[in-house]
Amino acid sequence: MTIKIKPLSDMIGNEIPLPEYATPGSAGMDLRACIENPIEIPPGAIAVIPTGISIALPSPEHVAYVFARSGLAIKHGIALANGVGVIDSDYRGEIRVGVINQSDTPSTVTRGERIAQLVVMCVCRPDLQVCPEIDETERGEGGFGSTGRL
Repeated sequence: MTIKIKPLSDMIGNEIPLPEYATPGSAGMDLRACIENPIEIPPGAIAVIPTGISIALPSPEHVAYVFARSGLAIKHGIALANGVGVIDSDYRGEIRVGVINQSDTPSTVTRGERIAQLVVMCVCRPDLQVCPEIDETERGEGGFGSTGRL
């Protein structure tokens, strides 16, 4: 599969690398902050960080998800404000990353810093069938925690 990428800033491909896989086994490509100046995020605050790129997914059978980087979350309390970002196949705008500082100290994002990861996956778009009943299972309506902790 090929994904077309459009640099939206002269920094992309020069000062700031294109999204790339950090290792051969990486599932996600690192997205980097495409900013002129550092952005300080106070405790509890949300910031939107531009990446300086837009992409074209090949078809509606594909989606790109923006996930947090575990190192930023665990070490600095920086998580995605919306949990997971969804880049639909027909979106052509800049990929921007909404982050929240969940720590009790300010955090600074700098130019070119890896701020999130982009994972491309296949999408199944099923048709819906309204039914008066659905099949029973052993679990049934057991919800949160119903299968135990371990």
